[in-house]
Amino acid sequence: MKRNILCIGAGYVGGPTMAILAQQCPDRRITVVDNNAARIAAWNSDTMPIYEPGLEEVVKSCRGRNLFFSTDVARGIAESDIIFVSVNTPTKTFGQGAGCAADLQYWEKTARLILQHATTDKIVVEKSTLPVRTAHAMSRILHSGASAVHFEVLSNPEFLAEGTAIADLTRPDRVLIGGADTPQGRAAVAELVALYGAWVPPERILTTNVWSSELSKLAANAMLAQRVSSINALSALCEATEANISEVARAIGMDSRIGPKFLKAGVGFGGSCFHKDILNLVYLCDSYGLTEVANYWRQVVILNDYQQSRFVGAMIRAMFNTIADKRIALLGFAFKADTGDTRESPAIRITRLLVEEHARVVVSDPRALDNARKDLADLGDRVLFEPDPYAAAVDADALVFLTDWREYQALDFTRLLPRMRRPAFLFDGRRFLDHDALFRLGFNVHPIGSPPLSHLDN
Repeated sequence: MKRNILCIGAGYVGGPTMAILAQQCPDRRITVVDNNAARIAAWNSDTMPIYEPGLEEVVKSCRGRNLFFSTDVARGIAESDIIFVSVNTPTKTFGQGAGCAADLQYWEKTARLILQHATTDKIVVEKSTLPVRTAHAMSRILHSGASAVHFEVLSNPEFLAEGTAIADLTRPDRVLIGGADTPQGRAAVAELVALYGAWVPPERILTTNVWSSELSKLAANAMLAQRVSSINALSALCEATEANISEVARAIGMDSRIGPKFLKAGVGFGGSCFHKDILNLVYLCDSYGLTEVANYWRQVVILNDYQQSRFVGAMIRAMFNTIADKRIALLGFAFKADTGDTRESPAIRITRLLVEEHARVVVSDPRALDNARKDLADLGDRVLFEPDPYAAAVDADALVFLTDWREYQALDFTRLLPRMRRPAFLFDGRRFLDHDALFRLGFNVHPIGSPPLSHLDN
């Protein structure tokens, strides 16, 4: 085997990234370590700890050959040449910067572990999303001891979308590598370029200084989230003016300067990255005294929250200005289709807003029910969980679609409608259903971003 590779952190980024690296570089020994024994046990079992299309097949094809999962962090550090750091960097919930700044305690503990157990020179690669100039802080920690070991710190942010992570890794838009403009820095960058060059075309591998690489990750997520909030802001205007947001999005998306991606209106963005990274960017701008810039990006998050409140408000108005004691079946709890991840899912806030209105909420999702139970544990029996969408619809006053699962497009709505109370309402928070067909069946259809199709007005 060539140089040994270690990844510290076996989560949504570390696991899939190292699996593809092992698949594409069979001459490298790759070990993924984590202090969460249950998570490592899951990676070593027949049931992956995360759901991602295509992931299980890749892991099983490499595991035991050149891909290994372990809880022995110290040994992994000692035996590795290249260390990817992929630990959690959540938003702080305490102290200075609470609610915006990144909580770097796990990142710093990892840096100190590397310093403690390293006996040979290492290339340390930031895979976690971090504030700009964090690599400099890591380098200072790694070189703070009396050891003669040299550490070269690189930035290599991930650009994965859950649900398409395997495709994103095997056919990336770009691989970004930031390093120091020194002989050792350039040599470390060249080694990482060669690693990715096993399957990524050279024109898709970009090299920058460390600070540009770190900022590019935050900037990319902020720009994507901004597009989501922009189209959702227009969806509110469409509903007020009886325009159709899908038609508006198609018209503006055909402009080659704009393009069609991330112009689909819905109940807002979720996931582990967008919300956290924008707030991190806000804090960074505030720290440098760029108040107007910070306020600009803060508004993206404000609009996202507004879209969810607006959606619930529209439900209440449509259902005769009260949803108290009405059964609401929420179909879809994951923040997007093809993942079981519910972190920052719009469904969490929407469910809580419905419960505040004393609605009887039933949550259904093909992959995310276990996470939904955890997210809503404090609500007790005010929320029910039902894996079968047909059972969830029994005696429901409304069906509310919050995740655009393909399974939901294939539902037999002629079976769903007779199970519901009348008038039967359907709220499409992802604009992915056939609204005209549902209206003809007898549903009162309320799509986000366009006028309702209601039998009650006839």
